[in-house]
Amino acid sequence: MSGADDAESSLAGSRAAKPPMGTATEIAAGIRTGQLSARAVIDAHLASIDAGESDVHAFNVVLADQARAHADEIDRQVAAGIDPGPLAGVPIALKDNLCTRGIPTTCSSRILEGWLPPYDATVVQRLAAAGAIAVGKTNLDEFAMGSSTENSAFGPTRNPHDLTRVPGGSSGGSAAAVAAGFAPISLGSDTGGSIRQPAALCGVVGLKPTYGLVSRYGLIAFASSLDQVGPFATTVADSALLLDVIAGHDPMDSTSIPEDLPSYSAVIDRGVAGLRIGLVTELMGEGIAPDVAARVRAAAEALEAAGAIVGEASVPAINFGLSAYYLIAPAEASSNLARYDGVRYGLRVDAPTTSEMMVATRTAGFGAEVKRRIMLGTYALSAGYYDAYYGKALKVRTLIIRDFAAAYETFDLLLSPTSPTTAFRFGDKTADPLSMYLNDTCTIPTNLAGDAAISVPFGLGDDVMPIGVQIMAPALGEVPMLRAAAVLEAAAPRTATTGKAM
Repeated sequence: MSGADDAESSLAGSRAAKPPMGTATEIAAGIRTGQLSARAVIDAHLASIDAGESDVHAFNVVLADQARAHADEIDRQVAAGIDPGPLAGVPIALKDNLCTRGIPTTCSSRILEGWLPPYDATVVQRLAAAGAIAVGKTNLDEFAMGSSTENSAFGPTRNPHDLTRVPGGSSGGSAAAVAAGFAPISLGSDTGGSIRQPAALCGVVGLKPTYGLVSRYGLIAFASSLDQVGPFATTVADSALLLDVIAGHDPMDSTSIPEDLPSYSAVIDRGVAGLRIGLVTELMGEGIAPDVAARVRAAAEALEAAGAIVGEASVPAINFGLSAYYLIAPAEASSNLARYDGVRYGLRVDAPTTSEMMVATRTAGFGAEVKRRIMLGTYALSAGYYDAYYGKALKVRTLIIRDFAAAYETFDLLLSPTSPTTAFRFGDKTADPLSMYLNDTCTIPTNLAGDAAISVPFGLGDDVMPIGVQIMAPALGEVPMLRAAAVLEAAAPRTATTGKAM
């Protein structure tokens, strides 16, 4: 069987699908002009969820009744001549660490099971104002700690392209929902690659914005200096449209960037002629699968053919990114997760004394990976070890920031794999945390620097699973990044079954 035949066989038997009724951009345009009914769009996507969710398990909760009621309201607005907004009637899936008023928000953890936030996250408010319709809250690695969505307290999410494989993590549910056609767009959060890595493994577009570009208000914190909310989509144009809606200053977030922003949707078709793009040598060597490296080189050739000036770039401190991240992120997590104590909200396990109650609650409520990271972070922050571990990791972070800045003096954008391999099978890495952590080698450095990055599907691996190529940009470099992403999307190989770039 040829490689193309392999791809056709694999994808034909999978749950991967184009979203019903088109892309988010097409759906919004059709509803705003009255050519489409928001109710019909929602019903089609809910039917897709009904057909495939039992296999994929992308959602912790599906909001069918609320979605239909919202769609009917959108249709009433259109009939009355009111423009519902740029995402009019577009179904969207929300990662279950974004607060939604009166709707369970669990972070896929038993410790928050059944918790109903009293407010909406800023991004949720902005989506509603733009006319988007939430169809559900998506599964994730507990408290966003993981690279496979195997750490959820409510069971794993499966990769729609091959149900025996992981979708990546921690935003695996959001990536899988888009890949399976349950929604054309979704939101995730990215602390060390949790948007880009699952996007690569599921064959969709995943964008991590510049730190501070999108409000974190209402995002339940993992590591506050690293977390950022961002889009998943089937196309680069849809990711730009979603970014237009959610980006912008928010006085409720002290780290929010107080600047006027461009329209990202308006610039993606401007090409890459004259852009200087560097292929990061440190991310093309040991640990990168040969088929992944080959697709990245093909992507570099495609950009060069489109008029970009492509060369080799070096960011030496990237080699220390994984070590620094797994001290900084757990340290911040140990502080952020101290609030889950059985007193104020969520799970409470009764015990004779307050301290015993807290211990019992946290023991029962947190999973193994969350406990591992809390202990690691607490240790790194403890007296006698702070300077040796956490303090040194912060110095390494500064070196990474400086090395990226130096690279961006020569190049406008940087190119690398998104994930070292294609999607792996369930259980392959759960017994070896270090092996699991290595999945984030290519994505973590951008989080440490606070810069922007996007993963674009660019062909299939030897196992006919999706491969993603990562484009990195300096802070607030989303405009050239999206232009390059659109060029890569247009140049990507087409699958035999769907004709879709992959």
